[in-house]
Amino acid sequence: EVQLVQSGGGLVQAGGSLRLSCKASGFRNNYYAIAWFRQAPGKEREGVSCIGTSHDTSYADSVKGRFTISSDNAKNTVYLEMNSLKPEDTAVYYCAAEEGVMYYCADGDHGLKGNNFAFWGQGTQVTVSS
Repeated sequence: EVQLVQSGGGLVQAGGSLRLSCKASGFRNNYYAIAWFRQAPGKEREGVSCIGTSHDTSYADSVKGRFTISSDNAKNTVYLEMNSLKPEDTAVYYCAAEEGVMYYCADGDHGLKGNNFAFWGQGTQVTVSS
């Protein structure tokens, strides 16, 4: 079974940067997608960014130009580089994965919907102070 282990996160001042990592294991083939989601207290879960093994990516409008998703396929690790952080970025961030898929992140907001992912990481807190 696919397992996801997250690292990174923490407390940063507005305008600062953080990097999240999501190391995956257990994929049965080389075709998968990994996405980042976040959930702030009292708010619905929001898709942040997605990357597929075909290097297709997608971003939520709220993070475009500030966040960058990347992958190291040799390490089965996906990174979320977050720059110019704002207090409204404060949330628990989760990575999620779906296996056996191609171009999962290339079609509109398909890769930003949590229901499209079966496997989830443990979550990590990101707090941005003003």
